[in-house]
Amino acid sequence: MATTPYDAALTASPKGHALWVRLAHWVMAASVVTLIYSGVAILFAHPRLYWGQTGNSVTATIIELPLGPNYHNVHLGPATAFFGPNGPVSRPRTVEVYNLNGWARSLHFIVAWTLSFSLLVYLGAALLTGHFQRTLAPSPLERSWAMLGADLKAHLRFPPPQARGGPPYNLLQKLAYLGVVLIALPIMVITGLSMSPAVTAAYPVLMDLTGGYQSARLIHFIMMGGIVGFLLIHLAMTALTGLWRQLRAMTIG
Repeated sequence: MATTPYDAALTASPKGHALWVRLAHWVMAASVVTLIYSGVAILFAHPRLYWGQTGNSVTATIIELPLGPNYHNVHLGPATAFFGPNGPVSRPRTVEVYNLNGWARSLHFIVAWTLSFSLLVYLGAALLTGHFQRTLAPSPLERSWAMLGADLKAHLRFPPPQARGGPPYNLLQKLAYLGVVLIALPIMVITGLSMSPAVTAAYPVLMDLTGGYQSARLIHFIMMGGIVGFLLIHLAMTALTGLWRQLRAMTIG
C-alpha cells in the first residue's frame, strides 16, 4: 500500500514547535478571534455589502447578512433627486437604526495593527530561519494531484489517526497554513487599510488595488469567512487527533 504524505507525517518523529512559532501562533490566534468578534459587531450597524466605491440603503446589494436589528430594517421616505433630474437620489430614513458599534471599530482598528505586526514577524522569521522552506513548503514529492488526492482521502478516514504534535505537517496542513498566512491574512490587512480614509488619502493606490471602499469591504468579509472556515476545521481536527497532546506542543513545546 502506498504511503501518503499524511501517513508519512504521522510516522515521522515530531520536531516540536519553536518558541517564536508558538508565540506568533497565539498572538495571531487571539488577534483573529478578537477581529472576528468586533467585525461582526460592526456589521450589525449595516449588514449589507456592495461592490464599487459607494454603497448605502438605496444601492443594490451584493450580499445582505441576517445580522442584528438592522437586517431588512430599511424603511425609507420618497426619493429626492439633487443636482438635476439625472443626478444622485437620496431617500430619508423613517426608522431609527441600530448604530452602537464605536467600541467595536476602535477595538478592530487597534487589534488589526497587532495582527499585522505579528504576521510580518512570523513571515520574516519563517524565511530567515528556513521554517518556511523546511516546514511549510510542499516537498517535490507532494507537488502532484495524485498526492493531493491521496492526502485528502486519508483525511476523510474516521476516526482519523492521532497526530504526534508539531511538524512535519501533511500536505493539506501545509496548503491550509500557506493559504492563511500568504493569502487570506495579507488580503485582510490590505483591504482593511483600504477602508480607512486617512490611509487611502496618503496611499490612493490602495483604491486601485481593491476597486473602491465597498469592494474592499466585500473582499474583507469574504476573507473573514474563509478564515472562520479554516478555524472551525482546524479546531475540529485538533480535537479529533489528540487535543491535549497538540495543545501541549503549541504551549510548552
